[in-house]
Amino acid sequence: VQQASGASGGDAGAEMGDMDAIYEARILASPRRPVTESNRDAHTPNSAQASPARSPLPKRDVISDRFIPSRRGGNLQASFALLPDEQARKAHNARNANNEAESSESKEPVLDAYSLLLKSELLGCDALAMEKGLGDRGPASPLQKNLFRFKSSRPGRDENAPYSRSPVGMDSQRLLSSPRAQIRKISTVPYKVLDAPALQDDFYLNLVDWSSLNVLAVGLGTCVYLWSACSSKVTKLCDLAPEDTVTSVSWTGRGTHLAVGTTTGEVQIWEANKCAKLRTMSGHQARVGTLSWSGNTLSSGSRDRSILHHDVRVPQQYTARLTGHRQEVCGLKWSFDGQQLASGGNDNKLYVWNTHATTPVLRFNDHNAAVKAIAWSPHQNGLLSSGGGTADRCIRFWNTQTADALNCIDTGSQVCNLAWSKNVNELVSTHGYSQNQIVVWKYPTMSKVATLTGHTLRVLYLALSPDSQTIVTGAGDETLRFWNIFPGPKTKGDSVESSSLLDVSSKIR
Repeated sequence: VQQASGASGGDAGAEMGDMDAIYEARILASPRRPVTESNRDAHTPNSAQASPARSPLPKRDVISDRFIPSRRGGNLQASFALLPDEQARKAHNARNANNEAESSESKEPVLDAYSLLLKSELLGCDALAMEKGLGDRGPASPLQKNLFRFKSSRPGRDENAPYSRSPVGMDSQRLLSSPRAQIRKISTVPYKVLDAPALQDDFYLNLVDWSSLNVLAVGLGTCVYLWSACSSKVTKLCDLAPEDTVTSVSWTGRGTHLAVGTTTGEVQIWEANKCAKLRTMSGHQARVGTLSWSGNTLSSGSRDRSILHHDVRVPQQYTARLTGHRQEVCGLKWSFDGQQLASGGNDNKLYVWNTHATTPVLRFNDHNAAVKAIAWSPHQNGLLSSGGGTADRCIRFWNTQTADALNCIDTGSQVCNLAWSKNVNELVSTHGYSQNQIVVWKYPTMSKVATLTGHTLRVLYLALSPDSQTIVTGAGDETLRFWNIFPGPKTKGDSVESSSLLDVSSKIR
């Protein structure tokens, strides 16, 4: 029995040794529990509990190895501007301007509104005020422009926040309801299309003009027709058959008389109401492709490379002859003050003449193709725009007061006509090879406001309505198309406060 009990005791001791080894291994493998204030007393020995009371240790923040930044307290205005969001969008629109112009234009206001709302929610109204120059504080110091902060500042308390039904804060609500300019929508389809049989497909002619009395003159072959925009009545003004054909038309400033240029080099003056020819002025040896009025003076440009000034009050055929172009003169335009005349030729030259000299006072040689499209700005004295043909495809801007070249825009296609709006600082251009489009530009940024298509051939003719809201375009496809592209003139009663970015009370629920 004693031997048996001794054997059993030895086995129990060995078993207890194995259990101690396993338990020790488990203890060593388990993670250590950190000592905190809550369990400090549980790990304190009894001798420590009996010792006299000591002053409590100062509390320390628990610091881990992960630093999660907090953006709530930082000034993100500078960092938000560094994001490639807006720059990438502009670059994307520039690369796809020809293929996706309409889609980008329609999405632009929505993206701008969303960007403003996002900035307001992330940055607050102070950042937006600083961005728009409305803030009373100076620019942030370099120390405040860091993107990441590790301490959050206490946000301002909004007493009405618990009772607000809006999903955005009060600052964003004020932003959404703030006054703004209304978004102008331009229809991409013409509101009227007229047939124009026998409308010549010739880049060097000017066969369409709109009078101040709202009457449109169109040269079709050997005839000139008048179309009243008020009554839609069509009147046949003249027929030059069989000896001659019409090459250019131009209304006087009052809109009562029409000048007609012909293939034989004559310039005829017609009274529109009576459909009667008043006089015929000669002097050119070839066709008269362009005409321009300045008061009682009519200037004509011809294929014979000369420009003639005709004073309709005197019996002489012409009062001055200007020579300088080496090829056909295809563009003429007097400035609004009547002090300067711009001429463009098939020799790729753009000249500026004054009322006294018979030689050009300014010579611009930057175009690489014929210069037919010429337009003076009604908003800035001395600002001249010109467009080149197929080999050039550029719209250029000049300051005739200082003889400086201001800007150059490559349109990608032949520039046939240019016209400025009198109501807003915008201009419209018509194009030929190879896109046959109509483009509305905002000056001076030269961003595209709208791109209109519809003509199947080159858009060679352009005229602006008297109210400067509507344009008519003509092409070799023998159609005249009417487009509403410019806003009306501003009156004293107009106010931008009538529209807001978003009516929060009615559109946010």
